[in-house]
Amino acid sequence: MKSDKVKAGVQQAPHRSLFNALGFTKEELEKPLIGIVSSYNEIVPGHMNIDKIVDAVKMGVAMAGGVPRVFPAIAVCDGIAMGHEGMKYSLVTRDLIADSTECMAKAHQFDALVMVPNCDKNVPGLLMAAARINVPTIFVSGGPMLAGHVMGQKRSLSSMFEAVGEYTAHRITEEQLLEYERKVCPTCGSCSGMYTANSMNCLTEALGMGLAGNGTIPAVYSDRLRLAKHAGMQIMELLRRNIRPRDIMTKEAFMNALTVDMALGCSTNSMLHLPAIAHEAGVEINVDIANEVSERTPNLCHLAPAGPTYMEDLNEAGGVRAVMKELTKKDLLNLNCLTCTGRTVGENIADAKNLNPEVIRPVENPFSETGGLAALKGNLAPDSGIVKRSAVVSEMMVHEGPARVFDCEEDAIEAILGGRIHEGDVVVIRYEGPKGGPGMREMLNPTSAIAGMGLGSSVALITDGRFSGASRGASIGHVSPEAAVGGPIALVKEGDRIRIDIPAYSLELLVSDEELAERRKEWKPRTPKITEGYLARYAALVTSGNKGAVLRVPGEENE
Repeated sequence: MKSDKVKAGVQQAPHRSLFNALGFTKEELEKPLIGIVSSYNEIVPGHMNIDKIVDAVKMGVAMAGGVPRVFPAIAVCDGIAMGHEGMKYSLVTRDLIADSTECMAKAHQFDALVMVPNCDKNVPGLLMAAARINVPTIFVSGGPMLAGHVMGQKRSLSSMFEAVGEYTAHRITEEQLLEYERKVCPTCGSCSGMYTANSMNCLTEALGMGLAGNGTIPAVYSDRLRLAKHAGMQIMELLRRNIRPRDIMTKEAFMNALTVDMALGCSTNSMLHLPAIAHEAGVEINVDIANEVSERTPNLCHLAPAGPTYMEDLNEAGGVRAVMKELTKKDLLNLNCLTCTGRTVGENIADAKNLNPEVIRPVENPFSETGGLAALKGNLAPDSGIVKRSAVVSEMMVHEGPARVFDCEEDAIEAILGGRIHEGDVVVIRYEGPKGGPGMREMLNPTSAIAGMGLGSSVALITDGRFSGASRGASIGHVSPEAAVGGPIALVKEGDRIRIDIPAYSLELLVSDEELAERRKEWKPRTPKITEGYLARYAALVTSGNKGAVLRVPGEENE
């Protein structure tokens, strides 16, 4: 056992004395040591129930003959961090989580790991750590929140953000706004739409690193506790067979995950996280591959914010397995990939059924013949920009309009809520990328304000920052290269015409090459917004959004 390095032999007598201080028995010292990474905290709604999940995992591990020991991972609530300096600290936690988990796992020589994440950067951070540490590992998340019920309709957090814009535009009353506030988030769990947290938990399942139901069983269901017990038991089987993350997270598994991503209509953030996780696993995923997958993959689900269904509905319809089963009808998945069940993808989904064709469209009747995400390129985004096209209304799939340029999110919000943005405009928010932010803030406030003001079918938004999974509309993020390094988005001027053609994967600034060359001569890098602390170190090391905003290691080229 790996843990024998800290438990067995004369030289380890001092180590055993410290295990004695923990109350270990001789019998426990002879069993495998299983690390449980708990993301429990009391500030994130998606994590307030994780203590119960962890207790269930511990029980499962003990029942199967292991010795469970818990250590923590941090997590940020993106909703609470939204719209202020706190959002600079969201994406950057992904690498803190991966690094700190690596430190704890290797320092204490755990034989295997059970990761218990739930929200946004917490899930990809732990997947990155799993690939890096590469001891037998399984995931079980905290589970999604139930949808709220507001004025007789199911609603979620994206509805709440949009309600602020509706109230500002005098489209709803203060009393109605307060009803949203009271009812839209009724339980613990990750927010109830196909936002980033639920996207990544579903993709964990599609990758093969989580058991069936990991992405969809609601947080408040007892099925979630049973799932956690089974995950605790299953880690002992993975350890017995020495099945490790890099045996599971292969190139083919990532292609499966990308395919499921397109079918589900996941958050644009998945195109930051999947490449970063793949990077740790020694696999290359890029935006060109994503478009290839999108071209052949039908979009089968329109969960909030793209449509009126929620994670609880996807769970009742058969969950991720049912979506994958539909995709096999077009031979779109590699069914031979190994998974954390110890069986292949094909074996796992053999008996899966689509129980609600309104929630999971059959492949014969998709929402669209192409996938939920698209990577756009052009002279405004030479490397790429990402859009959740399944959440774009048909009239905005092709759009041309004048640029309304803002050098930070706050200025854009003020203009939108102040009524200074009009039909046809293209809002450009720059210097919010990985380096320029720093931290690549999510832009849920401006996208929600645009929708709430009644401009969602006529105004586009382009940024070198990123969007929440709760964003909808013609919202194009991750524009690379970013403004802070002199990308073309830094050269846009107020009133320039911008043309968006999502079906053609095109994003063009309608300015001549000669004019852009003159503007480039005049452009000067900006003084960094933050010059001390973790964000300053992050800005110095982070790569561009199209590369997953991973951190460079010594010897890698500065970007």
